[in-house]
Amino acid sequence: MAVTPGHTENTEVTKSGTRSFPTRVVPRIELPASTSELATEAAAQLGWDGVVLPEVTMLGRKVCVVAQLRTDVHAERIAMGVGPVSDRATVATWTWPEFAATAPAPAAEIIGVLAVARHWRTAMASAVPFARYGEAAMVLPSSAVLTKDYVDNCLPRARAYGLAVVTADEDAVVDLDLPGRTERMLLDQDAVSRWVNEMVYEQLLASYDLPVGVD
Repeated sequence: MAVTPGHTENTEVTKSGTRSFPTRVVPRIELPASTSELATEAAAQLGWDGVVLPEVTMLGRKVCVVAQLRTDVHAERIAMGVGPVSDRATVATWTWPEFAATAPAPAAEIIGVLAVARHWRTAMASAVPFARYGEAAMVLPSSAVLTKDYVDNCLPRARAYGLAVVTADEDAVVDLDLPGRTERMLLDQDAVSRWVNEMVYEQLLASYDLPVGVD
């Protein structure tokens, strides 16, 4: 039995024998460049001025953070001997009333968080937890946004969460498909945001190759 291009042949076993029937193959959507390259281009498109840090897993999500080092706070923390603290339980105590006055100040200024993915559902799941605290955006292949599913299901959710959407064509040329919405309700600083800031602080020091202030 001939199979037309773009199809594969599946088989089904019946009582009378085996018969074949074609099934359409949906091409896998691929990113046109590396995550780092796309995140850097997207940050520029969004006007986010800062260091585009390598993709990292935080809160179970893969994201690229754009941030700047608060040099005055960093200098103070070096003097205090307090470098980045990765232990979430310890950082959580900094928000307790009895420790808030003596807790080290956040040393990173997070400009925004980018989620680079092949599909909008994956990118949105990664970006939304960070959109509660500030700017966040999804970076998607152009082909991923040319669907009814994207228009009907992604765009309304992205607008509701205040997410921006940046697309990248097959040549990795980026374009802004949806601006982020800034007039939304943001959460105050809490144990989660403080811990994220510490992780970003650690990444920034590694990118600048700066001392952490501890032995």
